[in-house]
Amino acid sequence: MKFLSATLFSLVLPASLALASDVRLIMVEQPGCAYCAAWNDQIAPAYPHTEEGKFAPLERADLHMGPPDDVTYARRVNFTPTFILVKDGAELARMEGYVGEDFFWPLYARLLEEHTTFAPGSND
Repeated sequence: MKFLSATLFSLVLPASLALASDVRLIMVEQPGCAYCAAWNDQIAPAYPHTEEGKFAPLERADLHMGPPDDVTYARRVNFTPTFILVKDGAELARMEGYVGEDFFWPLYARLLEEHTTFAPGSND
């Protein structure tokens, strides 16, 4: 019965939703970026310890070096920081810029909820 339930669930789960083990958050940054520095001060220390950070581990990429070898961006990155949600090397969604932690967390949670299986409190 468990097998049947799991099979039915996998048929209902939209193909566009990414599972936790497949998802990464790439932060595209560049030297001298004041907004990147603010994110690094305000968010970076806590990020890996949050539900969001455990669901989508952070990877960093330099704006001028292009994407990591195993990643394809949907379009060019023009602003830093840009946060790109990636599954299996393909971009799912992105957030451009950083204006403070009060805006980052709700926007990022919504991005995760709309494009992945992330659900706060699910302990994924």
